[in-house]
Amino acid sequence: MRKVPYVRHMQAEDLHRVKEIQDAVYPDIGGWRMEQLESQLRVFPQGQLVACLGDKVVGAASSLIVKWDTYGTEHSYKEVTAGGFFTTHDPTARTLYGAEVFADPRSRRLGIGRALYQARRRVSRALNLRRIMSCGRMPNYHHVADRMSPEEFAARVIWGDLEDPVLMFQMSEGFHWCGVVRDYLPSDAESCGHANIIVWLNDRYRKDQPTVVPKGPIL
Repeated sequence: MRKVPYVRHMQAEDLHRVKEIQDAVYPDIGGWRMEQLESQLRVFPQGQLVACLGDKVVGAASSLIVKWDTYGTEHSYKEVTAGGFFTTHDPTARTLYGAEVFADPRSRRLGIGRALYQARRRVSRALNLRRIMSCGRMPNYHHVADRMSPEEFAARVIWGDLEDPVLMFQMSEGFHWCGVVRDYLPSDAESCGHANIIVWLNDRYRKDQPTVVPKGPIL
């Protein structure tokens, strides 16, 4: 019988496994250091998630809450995540910023990414956040960077003329493309440093109610 991934909040004992998976996913860029992961979990534990198959962690998603007006279309990964330490987290703000989602390369096509995206939406609804914003890699862009801008590349992916696995998956999860952040992550050679801005709007958002971050788990 095929196993179905389930998502829970990340725990301190998961961090070495999370780093191991991230390093495998990004062998050229490298994953976060342990002190960064520890800070993320300390700052906003409700936003750090892991996907499991049985007892084994096979993927993770990391998020923080930010005032989106502070960043908009001109910011870098380093700026919005405080260099990966998430000290830019603002529990009174309205935007869940999806900093990272990744799955063990040996466990592809098992619905891990989809389960993590679904869990993020549950977190957003539980905290009464207006939206989820993220800046996604465009790993196929380097193939055509010599003949088109990243904006044109994204448009052609949306039109169905070109393929890019990240943006296509994000659109299948109900996200909308909002533009390109240039020089978002300079070390990402496949994306030539750029990233697509995407947004998902919380259909259950109550603007007359504050953002509420409970002390305990959400999922």
